[in-house]
Amino acid sequence: MILLVRHARAGRRGTAGVDDSLRPLDRNGRKQASAVAAMLAGRPIERILSSPYRRCIETVEPLAQATGLEIEQRDELAEGRPASEVLSLIDELPASGDAVLCSHGDVIGELIGYARPVMKGSVWVLDPEHDMEPRGYLIPE
Repeated sequence: MILLVRHARAGRRGTAGVDDSLRPLDRNGRKQASAVAAMLAGRPIERILSSPYRRCIETVEPLAQATGLEIEQRDELAEGRPASEVLSLIDELPASGDAVLCSHGDVIGELIGYARPVMKGSVWVLDPEHDMEPRGYLIPE
């Protein structure tokens, strides 16, 4: 399974200066990140891949600490990238075990064909072996 995570809440655009890729999670975002890690505890996660943007990396850091896995930064998951790049990345992943991919609302929305804004901190469950339709999503408490 692919567990597609939208990064948790971060401060407003511009709060990190000119380079928005450096914007960190805010206090609520750090709580969401911990909740995502707790929600995914016990799953057979084999890889954690993330956009190189700070807010994405910080979203999956608690999960990486809990699982002992390294966060693999992938440009294909960065803001503004086309869904085709993410699909190619997913095709490279092994079929066994779960992979967590942390990205941005625009990327996830295009990938799953979701017209509304994708909620921050949400986790979408995809099964690439059968189809790429989302099996649903989870909101951490």
